[in-house]
Amino acid sequence: MSIAIIGMLDEREEALGVIKNEIEQRGFKTCLIDISIGSGGTVPSLCADVSASEVAESGQGLDLGKEPAGTYTKDTITWYMGEGLRKKVCALYESGELEGVIAIAGLTGTLMALQAMKMLPFGFPKVLLSSATAIPAYAASFAEYFALKDITVMHTVVDTVGMNDLVKLLAINGANAISGMVKAAVPLNRTERPLVAITEFGLCDKGAHYIREILKKDYGIVSFHANGQGDKAAIDLVKQGYFKAFIDLVPSAFGEYLLGGNRSAGPHRLNVAMDNPIPYVFCPGGFDIISCGPLERRDTGDPLWVSRRLSERKYHMKDGFRCEARTSVEEMELLGTAVAEKLNLYKNKELVKVVIPRKGFSILSVEGGALFDPVADRAFIMALRQGLDPHIVITEVDTDINNPGFAKVVVAALLEVLQV
Repeated sequence: MSIAIIGMLDEREEALGVIKNEIEQRGFKTCLIDISIGSGGTVPSLCADVSASEVAESGQGLDLGKEPAGTYTKDTITWYMGEGLRKKVCALYESGELEGVIAIAGLTGTLMALQAMKMLPFGFPKVLLSSATAIPAYAASFAEYFALKDITVMHTVVDTVGMNDLVKLLAINGANAISGMVKAAVPLNRTERPLVAITEFGLCDKGAHYIREILKKDYGIVSFHANGQGDKAAIDLVKQGYFKAFIDLVPSAFGEYLLGGNRSAGPHRLNVAMDNPIPYVFCPGGFDIISCGPLERRDTGDPLWVSRRLSERKYHMKDGFRCEARTSVEEMELLGTAVAEKLNLYKNKELVKVVIPRKGFSILSVEGGALFDPVADRAFIMALRQGLDPHIVITEVDTDINNPGFAKVVVAALLEVLQV
């Protein structure tokens, strides 16, 4: 078995050589994979175990040596090389020859490396040294990888071309990181307790706590922060078969998508049990708010604040960055209808339960809370009831979402659907 080392030899040969030597000095075998695309200024003397030409050939049959200059754009070459790298890394992993991956790169190499790293499973050692991951313009693109995969990222601060004391230190630290991960690696131990996923965030964390406390004896409860990216991670791991059931306490990233809020997880957020027939309990945590911070957006003609006239509503400031505006009656009707349409598409409706707290969808909308609006909450409930397929059981509870009594009903619904 070996640790794969990924990088462009025609740009970062010295750093790749240091990483290779450091890892081998610690007793591990290495597999050096070159992803050069001819843009570097050096002719490498270090020999790759997998050449750039081999990577290119695996990616749509690209021939770097024969294609005329200008045949492909850099974007196209980057994608082809990333695909080739993905196939090579997956082949090594599936053959049992791989025990860890480390890459050192700028922006282009980072994009290629991430195409491969995203295919490796949870817990598998993967380290990325990159000078590009802190670029604000690419933050959303990188988040699609980092939110779903446990990739250890070391921002290099300096560029890693050439060799100097700083680059050498970075390369040694990276080699130590991947070597330590591989040396101390343990398999994911599936205990006798089946895993149950739950979404939560700070405004509903007491409710999630009570649910965990009830279930923890018999189930391992895995929490996902319902900030949009955490929602995507939950869905990704559900697809991989990690969970026996899913308590969607805070699925409001779907509402954020429809209304334009900060925590959007896209149009497929509620497809999780549609695509993966597992027991699913839906609660409306967080549908009472639109995440619209920071507050400075209010005074800058921000499209969300202007189009939804948020400055005219009740809103709550948790800090200078996080601002939550109250959803209106009309928006809650829209959300209830949209949720019903999504849930109605589930083929295994017997696996779905809906549990609704009548007295607040978060700590903000309880009586006395900053965003208390029972009329709007009721509009969501009525729209959901009106549109929901009668084969899906909906239960209303005369508490708020953070009440221990609500947690008991949620757990009862889960245990019932687990018996199906």
